Amino acid sequence: MKRIIIIYNPRSSRFIDVKKEVLSKTTSFKGYMVGKYEVEPTDVNKNAIKFAKILKNGDLVIAAGGDATASIAANGIMQSKKDVSFAVLPYGNFNDLARTLGNQTISDIFSEKAHIENLYPLEIIVDGKFFRYATCYVTIGMTAEAVELFDEPNTRKKLQKGHKSSWRSYLYLMFWYFKNRHKKQFIPDFKLNGVKQHQKTSDYAAVNGRSMCRVMKGGNDYHIPQKFRSTTDRLTNFWRLFKLMTKSILIRTPGEETTEDILEFQNPATVELQAEGEYQVFKDIKTIKIRKAHKCLKVIEN
Repeated sequence: MKRIIIIYNPRSSRFIDVKKEVLSKTTSFKGYMVGKYEVEPTDVNKNAIKFAKILKNGDLVIAAGGDATASIAANGIMQSKKDVSFAVLPYGNFNDLARTLGNQTISDIFSEKAHIENLYPLEIIVDGKFFRYATCYVTIGMTAEAVELFDEPNTRKKLQKGHKSSWRSYLYLMFWYFKNRHKKQFIPDFKLNGVKQHQKTSDYAAVNGRSMCRVMKGGNDYHIPQKFRSTTDRLTNFWRLFKLMTKSILIRTPGEETTEDILEFQNPATVELQAEGEYQVFKDIKTIKIRKAHKCLKVIEN
């Protein structure tokens, strides 16, 4: 009998919706044995390693949650090296992977329009060691540091009250930006693919999916092996940020096509990196490499 594995976070702001709209409907999955994985209060990598151990060839994994839950599922599947199908349902703030794949409800996953596609995630390597896969985007610098805001207890409580709308998230980000944008050099002096970057460069971004932070448009690079788009900018300048956001919302997030990006720091650096809303602080590092993974995810798309 085929298995469905549902992965979810019982501490998320929208768990009540996941319980009502997904978990309560498992008895209707005829011909499947249904298993569940509760995200543990550790981190993406530890959860992914544990999740990978329960997967078997032929499984259908459904991530019911935000981008963090989807990231755990994607990383677990990639690390398991099993032949697994993967679907995502949107129960988070931004839901970039769910928006990329186009599934909104359980019925979408099993609809006649649903089909299997290959998704080639980004692979992040820090000082020669694998760190994480990212399905939709990676940022380094100020935009990565801003994500820490959402881990503050007071912010999380306030966001839970308006969990079905992302406007609160953008409002808190705006306050954080004007308070912190001139406090530090967000990316220490570095070269990108051998080219020295402007000292005031605050951000690097690699975009792979159809959206970034919900409102910023991407493309279909996730279907393509090897290639993705990336950009750097001085977003501490409000007008540069305004220009980038306008282009990203109306047209597409700016960027140049690349097959691999290597950020080399002039001195051992402390850098913040985030992938799909989950951030990590790295200390005393020399290089960060972003490239496409050779292995793909088999995703259910609508």
